[in-house]
Amino acid sequence: MRRAFEKYLLFMAVLLFPLHCLGAEAVKFKHVASIYVDEKGGSIRLPEGVACDDKSLVVVADTGNGRLLRFTFQDGTAKGGGEIKVPQLIYPVRVQMNSKGEIFALDGKERRIVRLNPEGAFAGYVEPQGVPEAAAFVPRSFKVDSGDNIYILDILSNRVLVLDPAGKFQRQIPFPEKFGFFSDLAVNANGDVLLIDSVAATVSIAAKGATSFTPLTKEMHEYMDFPTYITTDKRGMIYLVDQNGDGIITLGQDGSFQGRQLSLGWKDGLLYYPSQVCMNGAGNFFIADRNNSRVQVFEMSR
Repeated sequence: MRRAFEKYLLFMAVLLFPLHCLGAEAVKFKHVASIYVDEKGGSIRLPEGVACDDKSLVVVADTGNGRLLRFTFQDGTAKGGGEIKVPQLIYPVRVQMNSKGEIFALDGKERRIVRLNPEGAFAGYVEPQGVPEAAAFVPRSFKVDSGDNIYILDILSNRVLVLDPAGKFQRQIPFPEKFGFFSDLAVNANGDVLLIDSVAATVSIAAKGATSFTPLTKEMHEYMDFPTYITTDKRGMIYLVDQNGDGIITLGQDGSFQGRQLSLGWKDGLLYYPSQVCMNGAGNFFIADRNNSRVQVFEMSR
């Protein structure tokens, strides 16, 4: 009964969501496939993370089952689904890969970033080395850039930590003086760092080499409910995951609203509490569709 009532409330939220949010869209999504099971037919459960490279590799954080899954995606079909399970990673919520094929995953319970080698074996934790006036840090999220540098969203000390590929401290960027709650960060092709404030529905930016963040957008509650994930493509287009609004929002490089895609639902092509997303070189867009216990794949077009 409770489950049915929850679905009813979410359905009504979609109906009441402002219609002007569905403006002209620069990018369109076409559903291609959905991934529900691993290579043995075991069900994916509440996945919160997905990462992909520019070829065919896709790694899923199968959060509810406390493991990672490795797939290849080619010609509209997902193959494989081999399990990666190590005792140092019990609750993966975010996953990234670097240029060497190493896998990084944030454990949402232990609040530690685990490094795995390309074969999936434990290779250590990401522990910042040489941080000035070192203090404890709590990672909310993290990203790996094209040079394999690691950016950590530290919600304990209100900063972004920038580490080299070996984990050595490079610099830190303090959060803006006023903010609601930063859920995620992104690093674009220019080396700029972006922050998404879920409460204020705003994006802040620190240009490459900058020591502070400045606003990129005004508050955007008219377009989204509670954005929790941010990423960019090679052209600089910004993509936001509206977790509570069950959609994907696109912004231009200047922070201008470009459109909104997808909506609440349980059929393929619809979302129910989406989490992390990633894009590959073939123009596929992967979404960890958490409460539908699947990863959905879309084809992007303009």
